[in-house]
Amino acid sequence: MHVHRLQDSPWVQTRLLPGARLRLFCFPFAGGSAGSFMPWSPALAPDIQLCAIQLPGRGARFGEPAIHDFATLIEQLGQVLARHDDLPYAFFGHSLGALVAFELAHHCVRRGLARPRHLFVSASGAPRHRGGAPRYDLLSDGELVAKLRDYAGTPPEVLANQELMALLLPAIRADFALLRHYRYQPRPRLDVPMSVLAGYDDAHVGEQTLRDWQTETSAGCELYGFDGGHFFPFERPDEVLELVRRRLGQGL
Repeated sequence: MHVHRLQDSPWVQTRLLPGARLRLFCFPFAGGSAGSFMPWSPALAPDIQLCAIQLPGRGARFGEPAIHDFATLIEQLGQVLARHDDLPYAFFGHSLGALVAFELAHHCVRRGLARPRHLFVSASGAPRHRGGAPRYDLLSDGELVAKLRDYAGTPPEVLANQELMALLLPAIRADFALLRHYRYQPRPRLDVPMSVLAGYDDAHVGEQTLRDWQTETSAGCELYGFDGGHFFPFERPDEVLELVRRRLGQGL
């Protein structure tokens, strides 16, 4: 029998944690990579193993074609989860990653896989509000760079480096295509507790769209605000990780 080792999967960046009782799978924002989450690992150890998802077209998977279709992405991530269900797990998704985490949780229910113990959704309006995102993937390079500058998640020195941006933009375009092609489907509520995280200064997410996440779960939904803009979890990780540890310590 072939043993699938998590650390060997191209989809997952992680560190071995023999004492782990739970895995936290983290799903990045549009244009993001697993590297955004890896600094969180020491704060979650020794009992929570951080597993940062690395999509094709970035990081060590730079040479692979990026995925533009949402259903394809969920199907492939579902196969990864099905091979690594030896521990309970939870999901943390930021912005685009929140939608991915939400749809993957529904995939688990649909396929009879173990469902996540908790769903953390960050900097994202509820899925019913996310249909028909702007056509950012069709913008010119200059317009797309301007849009990224507006979101303030990419370092200015990176945005100013045209050669580097030429390498990064195809994966960023693919992620915006995922958002544009996303279609919300009403389904029975998830039986998964949910935490909704938002930055007080995030101009891209409205309060009502955040509150509407509560219509997606039958297991309780709490809304938490943090200082900062759209990328608050990476600017103030200590407060976010304190919440993650507290919520994951309840009932596990």
